[in-house]
Amino acid sequence: MSKPDDMETRGGPASAAGEERLTDLGTVRGLLARHGFRFSKKLGQNFLVNPSVCPRMAEACGADADTGVLEIGPGIGVLTRELARRAARVTAVELDGRLLPVLAETLAAYPNARILQGDAMELDLHRLIGEAFVGLRVAVCANLPYYITSPLLMRLLESRLPVDNITVMVQKEAAQRLCARPGTRECGAVTLAVRYYAQPEVLFPVSRGSFLPAPNVDSAVIRLVIRKAPPCPVRDEALLFRLVRAAFGQRRKTLPNALTGAGVGKAAAAEWLRLAGIPETARAEQLTLEQFAGLANAAAEHPAL
Repeated sequence: MSKPDDMETRGGPASAAGEERLTDLGTVRGLLARHGFRFSKKLGQNFLVNPSVCPRMAEACGADADTGVLEIGPGIGVLTRELARRAARVTAVELDGRLLPVLAETLAAYPNARILQGDAMELDLHRLIGEAFVGLRVAVCANLPYYITSPLLMRLLESRLPVDNITVMVQKEAAQRLCARPGTRECGAVTLAVRYYAQPEVLFPVSRGSFLPAPNVDSAVIRLVIRKAPPCPVRDEALLFRLVRAAFGQRRKTLPNALTGAGVGKAAAAEWLRLAGIPETARAEQLTLEQFAGLANAAAEHPAL
């Protein structure tokens, strides 16, 4: 497990912000000033101050007395509190060490909430979950920094973590792309990758005015219900995603031309398409996940073409 700088921080004695409303602008500004905290644009820090959002997210992820929740990027602990009120245990991973004393104050009344300082892109999440949530069903719930949304979601999905669902707030456009239906203009390589591992849905919108400071874009909360098995049989997953990325990398081209980006000759691509029952004139956004799986299986069975 990649070791965080400070593996555990728990709330100390109750303090000024301990049970004050963290959705009150005056309270939040006072809290941050007391700790000398300044927002980092690099880390995409925008703290939720809309009181209705976090309770809805906590409910949507299914947090209850039999659940452990992994949160990524707790900020000042607004969502963490709502999760801790419902779940048996909450472990939140925070990259910014400057927020540790803030969280120790805001989570003082919640002994079932644990804060780890570390990078969720580097931590051994399987080990973390195995150690933190013994005997509990597990969910992921987070307000994700926009700059790392897709890489982090793909890491969570590709790691095949033992979680029931991933309920996260993301930029509105990212939500539309992640949950798009195949055959639509919003569909892309990440759309099909998400659908391979999970069943995605957009739950509700969140306006830019719900944050401090307010970002320049609106957001949305999405839920990815993890599949117990892929929706279609695939012989070589790495090959599937290589072909998907190549196809969407040149999405305006027909597939025989687009797949050259994966080092595939046009003749081979045309034959794989024929074997999969896909017209040569098709473009990436016109294919379903099942059709891409058929294409990848044809390529795996006839690699020498």
